[in-house]
Amino acid sequence: MTGNLEFTAYEGGCHCGAVRFRVLANPQKDEISDCNCSICRKKGFLHLIVPPERFSLLQGSDAITTYTFNTGVAKHQFCKTCGIHAFYRPRSHPNMVDVNLRCLDENVLDQF
Repeated sequence: MTGNLEFTAYEGGCHCGAVRFRVLANPQKDEISDCNCSICRKKGFLHLIVPPERFSLLQGSDAITTYTFNTGVAKHQFCKTCGIHAFYRPRSHPNMVDVNLRCLDENVLDQF
């Protein structure tokens, strides 16, 4: 529990399993967005933006590569093996971590 909010720990990762992470989220309070920018639309990214203290990379730092374009602020990280974009540093919130809700281990979309 942090402050007045209770968080649930969710784990997720890329398709091949090389990258694994844990995120603390509150399904009743955290906002999910479906961005229509050129890259997010093509990736099918459902955004859960959290402060870095609510995100832990469990494994795979060596399996991650980064793609940048345009302003170079956003750090689009993805697995070098399977290409899945499980999380990244967004241009809109460069000091936060943006987790792809679709990369959580269980189908939790209806909880948010």
